[in-house]
Amino acid sequence: MAGGASAPSAAPGAEAIERRVAERIAPAPELLERVARVRADLVRRVEAAARERGSPLVRALVAGSAARGTFLADRLDLDLFLLFPPELSRDRLREEGLALGRAVLSRPETRYAEHPYLRGEFEGFRVDAVPGFAVSDPSRPLSPVDRTPFHQAYLAERETAELVSQVRLAKEFLRSLGVYGSEAKTEGFSGYLVELLVLRFGSMRRLLEAARLWRLPVDLTDGGPRPPRLPADVALILADPVDPNRNVASALARRNLALVVLAASAYLAAPSEAFFSPQSPPPLRRAEALRRLEARASHASVVRLPRPDLVDDTLYPQVRKAERAIVQEIARSGFEVLGSSSVVGPEHVLVVLEVAHARRSAVRHQEGPPPGLDRVGHFLEKWTRPEAPVVQGPFVRADGSLGVETLRADREVETVIRAILPRLSLGRDLTPSDPSRVEVHPLAGAPDSPALEAALRELLDKRLPWLVPD
Repeated sequence: MAGGASAPSAAPGAEAIERRVAERIAPAPELLERVARVRADLVRRVEAAARERGSPLVRALVAGSAARGTFLADRLDLDLFLLFPPELSRDRLREEGLALGRAVLSRPETRYAEHPYLRGEFEGFRVDAVPGFAVSDPSRPLSPVDRTPFHQAYLAERETAELVSQVRLAKEFLRSLGVYGSEAKTEGFSGYLVELLVLRFGSMRRLLEAARLWRLPVDLTDGGPRPPRLPADVALILADPVDPNRNVASALARRNLALVVLAASAYLAAPSEAFFSPQSPPPLRRAEALRRLEARASHASVVRLPRPDLVDDTLYPQVRKAERAIVQEIARSGFEVLGSSSVVGPEHVLVVLEVAHARRSAVRHQEGPPPGLDRVGHFLEKWTRPEAPVVQGPFVRADGSLGVETLRADREVETVIRAILPRLSLGRDLTPSDPSRVEVHPLAGAPDSPALEAALRELLDKRLPWLVPD
């Protein structure tokens, strides 16, 4: 939970580091002026297009970090929200939203979330044009984006220039850890969550001083009402100030919050600009991975599934589900699973497993019923037939039940994976209709690809991001 004694301030040097980083990541005044002008032009253009079309547009606004100046200098997209009457049908909402987006954006592409939106360009900026409803009560949204104008008003009324600078620092700190972004691929901190946390604690460093004492799950509701239907694995609870029924941190994974807790403690103890320097870890080549596996006396298998045509927020939860299902079934099948990873490539989804041994024991222990049950006769009849693959038994186990040891037909892990895949629930869209499109290889025989190297790095090169390898 979030309680605890006050934490000490950071070691000397933190202020100078944060000042340098704040200057480096701050947008130039010219860029801020240009963004303000483009925002106004974009809204004027879409409003004109709506009048020309006779569209029932209620309001258009550019919201988010571009509107509040909390974006990082090298990371800026414009989010244009097109809000329509709540009584408008969803089909008409889609039609009008896409039409207005195409009227003002160049090179528009249709993207999909809960409903379609457009991604295109306007005066050199990438823009997402997202339709929604102009609701009057943010606690009763009709689509996920309907709260956005209320978020915009809430933060704009409270953020000062100093807080905006602190928000950027916090974003850069989280980006360097790889946990900035609430999309399903990242499972990290949304921009809105970062701004609320900095607003709550007053600065990035005071946020870190609080975070170093957190114990998961972290409850920041201060004893007030908690959002309902919180999952058992919730990481952080922070009610949305414009809709107390919503947990702003619902996308945040416990693993990522735990990483932030560790990083906060490490930075405050020994401040360094390394905590504000996003790194792209080098790929782990297959030859190096095989060398490490040999040193570990372990084995890796690669499962390649065809990538379905899905948006990331739909795809990544299914990929993680598939990884868990394969790991759990392989462990139940008698293999010691040491680790796993999954990566989405352009054409394939890869799941890589490390097991202690490439082959499982030839002997399988089959448990039977205790004496006195009707099933005993069936068990003895089954396992005393001449053709039964019995190594020894039947016999009585120490707990009084019957047992028998049998021979396994399949021992290699890749053979076992191929056998179990058809009966696993890998995700609605991940299981191909043609089983022959699923490939299972030992690492040495898997096709090379950047996705494989990324999966191997995740599997065999785990390290806290701020620790530099020797």
